[in-house]
Amino acid sequence: MLAALLRACHPEPAAAVTLVSGVLAIGAGLDARTVVAVTAAVGASQLAVGWSNDAIDAPRDAAVGRRDKPIPAGAVSRRVVAVGAVVAAGACAVLAFVAGPGWWLLAALASALLYNWPLKFTPASVVPFAVSFGLLPGFVMEAGPGVPAWMLAAGALLGAGAHFANVVPDLADDARTGVRGLPHRLGARGSLVAAAVLLLAATAVLVVGPPGPPSWFGFAAGAVAVAVLPLVGYWVMRAPGSRLPFRAVLVIAVLDVALLVVGGT
Repeated sequence: MLAALLRACHPEPAAAVTLVSGVLAIGAGLDARTVVAVTAAVGASQLAVGWSNDAIDAPRDAAVGRRDKPIPAGAVSRRVVAVGAVVAAGACAVLAFVAGPGWWLLAALASALLYNWPLKFTPASVVPFAVSFGLLPGFVMEAGPGVPAWMLAAGALLGAGAHFANVVPDLADDARTGVRGLPHRLGARGSLVAAAVLLLAATAVLVVGPPGPPSWFGFAAGAVAVAVLPLVGYWVMRAPGSRLPFRAVLVIAVLDVALLVVGGT
């Protein structure tokens, strides 16, 4: 059951967000105790978001035959996952204030939970991603040197772009169960273009935002993002069924995360 419970938390994105937060905390020069508290608090928030998502979506996942999900597959009960989400949210609240100004992370968690229900089904589905990802670096940096405005803006743009890219593979299943967020209304093509533009904007902020002249890595990442964006548009128009636009958008997202960590350092 423990393995199934782990799978229900969306382990890959949860681990990625937690790892980036920990690395950002180290780069910001926080002491070891605060780094551990920041990382643990963010990890708990990710568990709460992932578990609540699967618990809420369990009937929809069953309706479309998502046997890869632990609850519809019968590997763990919906109640156990829901209780896990509540426990993780409580742990996040405690750990957030151990790390420092916990309201930043609690606001990000509340925003993410509002996406799970009800904003996922509305044109405002992108708002929680922008808010939560914008607040996350704020939580990390307020535990130490303070929050630069460019980092909040970059986090918000990165989160919004990630939302459009993340939903594209699930558009068909979502449509069958009545999910009508903003990406669903734009369609696969519109969502990929929106993701690419938002992530390119995040790249620009991350390159020029930190004090001093842009680094060589910033110039290189910016050049890659600028080169990839026209290719995304071309692939979307000429080969709408191709996975290449989605993968290209992910390349920009990875570069943006790297720039965020470097800029925070």
